[in-house]
Amino acid sequence: MNLPFKLASHKPFDVVGLGLNAVDFLCVVPHFPAYDSKLKMLHFRQAGGGQAATAMVVCQRLGLKTRYVGKTGGGDFGDYSRKSLVEGGVDTEGVAVVPDTRNQCAFILIDEGTGERTIIWDRDSRLSMHPGEVPREIICSAQVLLIDGHDAAAAVQAARFAREEGMCVIMDAERISDETAELVSLSHVVIGEKRFPERFTGCGNLKQGLKQIAGIGPQIAGVTLGREGALALYDGRFYHSPAYEVSCRDTTGAGDVFHAAFIRALFEDWDLTRCLDFANAVAALKCRELGGRGGLPSFSEAIAFMENGKRLTVRHAGF
Repeated sequence: MNLPFKLASHKPFDVVGLGLNAVDFLCVVPHFPAYDSKLKMLHFRQAGGGQAATAMVVCQRLGLKTRYVGKTGGGDFGDYSRKSLVEGGVDTEGVAVVPDTRNQCAFILIDEGTGERTIIWDRDSRLSMHPGEVPREIICSAQVLLIDGHDAAAAVQAARFAREEGMCVIMDAERISDETAELVSLSHVVIGEKRFPERFTGCGNLKQGLKQIAGIGPQIAGVTLGREGALALYDGRFYHSPAYEVSCRDTTGAGDVFHAAFIRALFEDWDLTRCLDFANAVAALKCRELGGRGGLPSFSEAIAFMENGKRLTVRHAGF
């Protein structure tokens, strides 16, 4: 069943993202450190990160025209975050610089054996965007809006602008706040990390939780499940897409990449199964390299991998 979204082709941009940007310090370690111990890093890399910012870089890599709305700090970290967006081809007219404020940053410990990561992050409250600062003209210049819900009140305002303009609103659901229910209701697609449905609804059954989310308004309610792939509810039916097998070096940003690839798939007018498969394929290929923006495939490489890649066997999907 093809999806019901009709995108407005007359817009100058394809996608605009509002939310987090960050500078990531990626530290590969042989194992997670024990308490009160010392551990030598095996590899280190500095990279651009943040949910919405990374998603815009990925969408651009996959052939869409993108722009990012958010705040960066001053100094070297802020300069680096903005430069990483520009080098990724993302329009930054909607970026505001907050002087004398350190940009959001994260130290990410990556287990060498599994590629799984642990994130230690910090964000100055002065980097938060407020509803009155959301630039309507920039938000409404695209066909699709991605929100990650971290500056929740601003995200609500952006989603209202987008809905009034007839845009498609996609929510990367992770953080819970007072505005989350309204954000969910304003979104056409809500795809969260695997614990989001229970944390948001209080329901421990994944499918029931997704049904409750869909009941608030989204046409598609889904979750990413790591090695178990992705699960989504649309028009009363559940669709499960198994994950793809790759040599995993780092899972950092895999969810951000999944959302970006799902948005790219919407421009192909595919059915939901193929959209989920494509998003899983791109996220898997990302895991070959360090960082949320490393290892990104071209659109054609992702298509080939989606059609020919080996799927992981789900032994206990938990739903």
